[in-house]
Amino acid sequence: MTYYGGKELAAAFRTVRKNTIRIAEDTPENKYDFTAAPDTRSVRRMLVHMALSPGLQHHIHSNKINDLKAVNFPELIQKMLGEEAKPRDKAQIIALLKSEGEKFASFLETVSESFLSEQVMMHPGADPAAKSRFEMLLSPKEHEMHHRGQLMAFERMIGVVPHLTRDRMAQAQ
Repeated sequence: MTYYGGKELAAAFRTVRKNTIRIAEDTPENKYDFTAAPDTRSVRRMLVHMALSPGLQHHIHSNKINDLKAVNFPELIQKMLGEEAKPRDKAQIIALLKSEGEKFASFLETVSESFLSEQVMMHPGADPAAKSRFEMLLSPKEHEMHHRGQLMAFERMIGVVPHLTRDRMAQAQ
């Protein structure tokens, strides 16, 4: 028996996504095209990327794929990049973050402990050769936290104090 199952994965993902949505809300729309360096994603593009990225793991696990050789990654990535490139305003991006986040979290709530313990074969030559579904389904949260850290640095660069800092400063007073 584990103490961290599908319901806990879903709750943790919802917390991370809630904080991403706060950043999306706090960032002025006229700063959504800000980039920290040439040839990098803008705030707008990164938020959409974050909204859509869990879809890859959702696809793999909702279809019960147990060997990544069965996944047409070039097709999935092209589809995701096409979605990512669609023009969206701030309200549409926030709505996308909410809907896609809830879709993934709702899926996580349904997975059983035995499902999470199943092994999925990675690409030939990968190390390790297999990973548990648990590890793979945890990765969207880790991926989002990585990009959220970038967005918090962007907030500082455009003159916005990140909400986590504001909240903690308010609590300290």
